[in-house]
Amino acid sequence: MKVFFDTIGCRLNQAEIERYAAQFTLVPDAGSADMVIVNTCSVTAAAASDSRGKIRSASKNGAQVVVTGCWSTMEPEIASAMDGVSLVVPNEKKDSLPSIVLGIEPEIFDEEPLKRIILPGIHARTRAFIKIQDGCDNHCTFCVTHLVRGKSRSVGKERVLRDVLAAINAGGREIVLTGVNLGAWGLDLDPAVELADLIEFLLCETDIPRIRLSSLESWNLSDRFLRLWENPRMCPHFHLPLQSGSDSVLKRMARRTTLAEFRRLVETAISIVPDFAITTDVIAGFPGETDTEFAETLEFIRSIPFAGGHVFPYSPRPGTPAARMKDQVPKAIQKERAKVLRDIFEQKTEQFETSFIGTDKDVLWESSQLSKDGLYETHGLSGNYLTVTTKFSTPVRNRIDTVRITGREEGKLTGKVLKIS
Repeated sequence: MKVFFDTIGCRLNQAEIERYAAQFTLVPDAGSADMVIVNTCSVTAAAASDSRGKIRSASKNGAQVVVTGCWSTMEPEIASAMDGVSLVVPNEKKDSLPSIVLGIEPEIFDEEPLKRIILPGIHARTRAFIKIQDGCDNHCTFCVTHLVRGKSRSVGKERVLRDVLAAINAGGREIVLTGVNLGAWGLDLDPAVELADLIEFLLCETDIPRIRLSSLESWNLSDRFLRLWENPRMCPHFHLPLQSGSDSVLKRMARRTTLAEFRRLVETAISIVPDFAITTDVIAGFPGETDTEFAETLEFIRSIPFAGGHVFPYSPRPGTPAARMKDQVPKAIQKERAKVLRDIFEQKTEQFETSFIGTDKDVLWESSQLSKDGLYETHGLSGNYLTVTTKFSTPVRNRIDTVRITGREEGKLTGKVLKIS
């Protein structure tokens, strides 16, 4: 059976399909598949809509459609009723998806050597996404994650090591540790440990050149954890969802941080690695957000050396306290505030990126495409998440080169290779 995996949303969803994919015969597009497995998302109304769109597109191609992930877990009846959907696998059974789909006992997969393959088509990556944690014990008032993902659960360090070694054996040069709430890794284990313990273990037991973390909350991060970035194998990039630059809004959101604590974390990271890239998420127009609170957000964001950020107009999610709050901000005001925030982040991204012109960075090349001049335009990532473009006479992928950043054109950094690894 030829299978195409499609996914919407976070890097955790990407990590999950990479793990499941090794059990199937994969094809690069839905049109050539007998079965399409869609890993859905519900973090925003737009993500839920995108999930339904992916399912509809898959069914039009005549493939059998299997649906899993957060949106289908939240609204399983609607997912089951969609044309072409033959099976809905809820999140609590998602890790058994290959055995459920193929009708094989889960124990068989546990006994097999773990494999990792490069996914074909639109989800191809040189970086391997490694799931180390799932679920969330936080109760942010706008978020459905704890409803559809359940309580925080950590993947044991030996299982994580197996996944990392498999990625290395497949030629991986960088791993990205992913989870719903990465900073909570280890707190549910017996005895309880912390994320720093896992990272130290991986640094000791593997020779993977680069370790990167996906999005993590700004709490549960100790000084010991931050000091790990003194090791050059740790990619100096944190994506820390702020959500608001107003303490009063953060309180209504039930976020477990304050602006002062967030600022201290950023300052500490940059003191360890001056090139540290800090990116974030911000919600525009959270219920009750006043003009004064929005002004506080703008002032705080301008004061932090962010390398970039994602902006989301507030989206009420079913079953969350925020959806029932009074003083919902009109959509027009949400849209206006979101534009202001995006403009600020665009300026910050340009400022951050141009500051590296003339410097040298190690770049992991991810993709090459033949251009009109007969050369291969190639894109890659530095450790601190700069996207760099250069040209080669042949396709280059999954190689780390030392590159001199030469300029910024049309929103992209350009570079010249100084040293080939």
